[in-house]
Amino acid sequence: MATKVKSFRQTGKDPYESLSPETLKKIHRTMVLDRLLEERLIKMSKGGEGFFWIGGPGEEAFSVPLGFLVKKGQGLDHDYLHLHYRSSGIALAMGAQVIDSIRQMRTVMTDPYSRGRNFVNHYAIPEWNIMPVSPTIETQYSTCIGSAIAQKRHGGDGISIVNGGDAGSAEGDFHSCLVWSNRPANPLPILIIVVNNRFGISTPFEQQHGEGDISNWAKAFEGMPGKTINGNDPVESYLAIEEAMRYIRKERKPYLLEARCSRLHGHSSSSGANRVDEPDCISLFEDNLFQRKMMTPEEAKKIWTECREICDTAYSQVKTEPYPDPEDIWNGVFTEGIDDDYPKKGGS
Repeated sequence: MATKVKSFRQTGKDPYESLSPETLKKIHRTMVLDRLLEERLIKMSKGGEGFFWIGGPGEEAFSVPLGFLVKKGQGLDHDYLHLHYRSSGIALAMGAQVIDSIRQMRTVMTDPYSRGRNFVNHYAIPEWNIMPVSPTIETQYSTCIGSAIAQKRHGGDGISIVNGGDAGSAEGDFHSCLVWSNRPANPLPILIIVVNNRFGISTPFEQQHGEGDISNWAKAFEGMPGKTINGNDPVESYLAIEEAMRYIRKERKPYLLEARCSRLHGHSSSSGANRVDEPDCISLFEDNLFQRKMMTPEEAKKIWTECREICDTAYSQVKTEPYPDPEDIWNGVFTEGIDDDYPKKGGS
């Protein structure tokens, strides 16, 4: 049965006491680094140093805690991630480098995710079970079924994690994931995430979603847990993700989690990518840290400066790196690399 999570103010407990000061500061620093990275990518797209930008500014308070909670590694004993293009905070929290996202934006041959072939924020990291991100909408909800079936047969506590947006939850792939993961004969260990920024490109959520909370879809399946949380709160997000993962690892059944977040720079570069007036999760987090004497404004300012320097240094390095050679077009496409005979076989 789907349930709404209560605000922590209603419980009378301070959630910040659930996490160590070191964990809170690590989350904050990674959120700041992610925000500055995305702002650099937006600036590059507007300056003609990339073909297209799409990312997740405003979703850091949910994405970063998720990345820290992943059981990272390769193979069935670890978590599989089926992500979409607003997942930079997840990848950074897992250990991805700022410079590699900048490389993908500039489409240089040093891009480790696609060798300069794909849009920015389209990760592919086999060493961490991060499956290739596809620009097609919500198809990751179908592909995650496969890794979850393999994990269920294998045993252990590895889970499959899939995320997408609220508009895409109208796609059949999302509902196929709900059906396949809840079959009584073989329920699957999937953390099904919908990050709800309340817009589908330019269409407001309220005009399209008759179900109210997207987590209400869990009600259709006997015993399936579902929650809607404030994804602009990194502590609430951390604790909710931790709870969901604990359930899936033990029960080997699915869990539906909806996180309501802001969308601070619109849909993508196609809509201008200008800053909009929505709640800023980093500012809200900093206010909470300041009030609890866990961080001073001076310390926060230093972190912003350090993270900006990381992004600036990475950008300067990437500007010196080469674009792919035309001869490189088939490398990484076929297992054998370049096929010298391809034109003779009717290719062009």
